[in-house]
Formats: sequence, C-alpha cells, structure tokens
Amino acid sequence: MAFNLKKVLKALLLSSTQPLAVKDIQAAFTRFHESALPLTPGDAPEAPAQQPEGVTMAPWSPPADVAEAAEVIAEPPQDPELYADVPSLVTATQIREASDQIAEELRAADDGLLLIEGSNGYRIVTHPRFARWVRILRAEPPPLKLSQSSVETLAIVAYRQPVTRAEIEAIRGVSAEAGVNKLLERELIYVVGRAELPGRPIQYGTTDKFLEFIGVKSLDELPASDVLSSRQIDEWLSNAMNPAKLSDTDMGLSDEQLPLEGAAAPSGEPPTPA
Repeated sequence: MAFNLKKVLKALLLSSTQPLAVKDIQAAFTRFHESALPLTPGDAPEAPAQQPEGVTMAPWSPPADVAEAAEVIAEPPQDPELYADVPSLVTATQIREASDQIAEELRAADDGLLLIEGSNGYRIVTHPRFARWVRILRAEPPPLKLSQSSVETLAIVAYRQPVTRAEIEAIRGVSAEAGVNKLLERELIYVVGRAELPGRPIQYGTTDKFLEFIGVKSLDELPASDVLSSRQIDEWLSNAMNPAKLSDTDMGLSDEQLPLEGAAAPSGEPPTPA
C-alpha cells in the first residue's frame, strides 16, 4: 500500500490552529526524514561513569508499566499509508492537488467543514452557515457591517495603496478621518510609512485580515476597475492636489487692463474727476 499524502495532509490541517503554507508542509516532511536518520558515531551516547572501587551498583530497571509504555512509544508505526515509503521531496503541485481533493471531499460530505486557501496558506474552517453557533459558543456579538463611508475608504486604500489621508479625501470629496479610524480599529488597514511629501503625511495599506475579509489570496485577485485606469486616476489626483490658477479669460472676464485711479490722462484731455 503506497504512502497516502492526502490522509497525512488532512491530519496536519486538523491539528493546526494556524494556516499551513506549502513551505510549512514541506518542512514537516524534511523533519520526518531527519528524525528517522540513524545515529552517527559522533552522536553516540556517552559511556556511563565507572563505578568506584569496592562499590557494586546493581543495574537499574524501570517499573514494568513504565517499561511497557516506553516499548509501545518506541515501537515504529506499522501503517504503511502513513509512515512507509514517505517521499523525501513533496512538491507544491502535489500538495495543491491533495488539498483540492480534500476540499472537494469536505464539500461533498456537507458536514459543516471547508478547506480554504488564504494569503497565509491552507486551513480547515467551519461553514459560514454555522457562524451563529460558533458565536454563541464563544459568547461573541454579531459582526457589525461597515458603513458606506468605510467601504468607500477601504476600496480607495486597496486600489491606491500606499495612500495618504489627503489623497483619500481628494477622491471622496469629504473628510476621511472617521472611516480611516474605523478601518484601523477593525485591523483592515495599517500604517505603511510616510510619504515623501511636505509634512511627511502617513500612508495606509491593507492587511492580511483584509484579504480574508473579502476572500482573496492576494491583491492581484482584486477585480480591475472598469471606470478609470491607474494612469487616469494619477493624473486626476495630481490636478486635484495641485489645482491650476484660473485667469480672467477662464472665468469669462475681459483681460483689458483698467487704468489705475489718479493715473495721468493723455495729453490734450482734462483729467477725469474722482
């Protein structure tokens, strides 16, 4: 019977409370083979200390129950599906194929468990329809929905990051302080750094929790904007942040120079009274 990668992978996923990346699973196989290597001469245990002359020490033997338990623990597993012919190298493709099979089996069983792949790796989660039971068990309140203002602010940060608060306000046309503070509180955005602009304003970006919130693995999976391209938005922001000065002609006014009050009148004409 050949080694069953799917069974081992499912056990690893069920035993972990954190997402498992492909590299984490590959590292587990590496440690398996390292632990199965025989001892080298340099790794041999030290010889016991010599007994003093004239003193005879009887060899110590553990109690029967302890010896029996140690024998059971030391006995190598006999399940060939799990421990025999374990490959030394498990490729990322093999792990993804096995994960897809597990995900399909969980969906078909309809037992309330799902296998999802997030930004940090694979993990088994409960189906969203059981969310109310999970909240009752944990004594958690129902989740609060984001306001329209917060959703708009989050969308701008996601597509324009790193972005400053002034740029967010230039796009939305209103103050973004409340929306930014709410998103920081929900840990959907975080402070990336400071922009190379006068005053060094703070820049914001999205977190891994944001990716889980919208159900994507990376920002590359965000749908493309069908309204404006990034270049058009850059040009619009540049014009909004640095508006051009309007002349009299742009405002529909005459560009004729009016004479200043008290200026000298042309020769032969009397000065205009004040």
